[in-house]
Amino acid sequence: MGVPLKQQVKVGSYLVRQKLIGRKRYPLVLMLEPLFQCNLECAGCGKIAYPEDILRRRMSVADALAAVDAAGAPIVSIPGGEPLIHREMPELIAGIVARKKYVYLCTNALLLEKHIDKYTPSPYLTFSIHLDGLQQRHDESVCREGVFEVATRAIKLLHARGFRVSINCTLFNGENPGEVADFFDYAMNELQVEGITLSPGYSYELAPRQDVFLSRSRSKQLFRDIFSLGRQRKSRWKFNQSLNFLDFLAGNQSYQCSPWSNVTYNVFGWQKPCYLLSDEGYAASFSELMDTTPWENYGVGVNAKCNNCMAHCGYEGTAVDDTLARPLAALKVLWKGIKLEGSMAPEPDIISPLAIENGPKRDNNKIPVTEV
Repeated sequence: MGVPLKQQVKVGSYLVRQKLIGRKRYPLVLMLEPLFQCNLECAGCGKIAYPEDILRRRMSVADALAAVDAAGAPIVSIPGGEPLIHREMPELIAGIVARKKYVYLCTNALLLEKHIDKYTPSPYLTFSIHLDGLQQRHDESVCREGVFEVATRAIKLLHARGFRVSINCTLFNGENPGEVADFFDYAMNELQVEGITLSPGYSYELAPRQDVFLSRSRSKQLFRDIFSLGRQRKSRWKFNQSLNFLDFLAGNQSYQCSPWSNVTYNVFGWQKPCYLLSDEGYAASFSELMDTTPWENYGVGVNAKCNNCMAHCGYEGTAVDDTLARPLAALKVLWKGIKLEGSMAPEPDIISPLAIENGPKRDNNKIPVTEV
């Protein structure tokens, strides 16, 4: 696992505390989106499809830190858009670190060399660099040549400056398991990153292309093939995720998602129900999000929009919760390894897309944002 022991202990203590006080739903991670604007136009991204006036919006540092305090999660992930575009990002990061929250600043690294002097190394700060594969594959994924070279150069610079560095990797339709395994070996051995955050791509409705996304069955077989190659090679890959989540990706767990485990706050407010569904409405406060979101209306076999989702922001929380509930089963996976052959765990019946029309009503309430 690519997470330092001190961080594991702090997160574990937080989880045990929630159990002891009897909280049924609580966030493990706050997904904080201070802007949607980006300097890339990736084929699988649904964020950049917003109109120009939305892309120009910036969340204030005060609003962002208030969200960090309200959620109380031990981990803050800052995706985008491209976070380094935000002029007040260094101030925001400093405020989160001062609260002793573990923050993952997710960036495509195009602006990192320009802005690195504005940040201070800390055990609470990790730069999570977006890389979806080796040079050709990554540049195809982000729809621009030369980005892989910039990103890998930035990783080496971050190492030299004493920062924690990981990568976030999203896999799409048409991936070659051997090439993915080669990339993971490269990330561990050449780039020497702390860990990999891994997820199959979610089919954003607003994404420019829909043919790039994986079905759940293809995702599971892909991960089995990749993990099998890693085992054959005796590779020592480290992931920023629980072993139970990786076991789920390989088709061995019948998990349902826990959308409240990765709550999202962005320029519209608290997003219902999760980071990936952008048209289900917004709450004006964290408590309203937790108390009024119809959580039972989401999940595979419940909502057609969730049919193909296996993303970490929905299932990592479930996997962690299962680890706490069934520690012996988790130890069995650790001891024997992830099962990579044979039958897969059963799936719920997939709901027809027509059910969307009869689904829950959307609440499009939005709260004011500060533009800077």
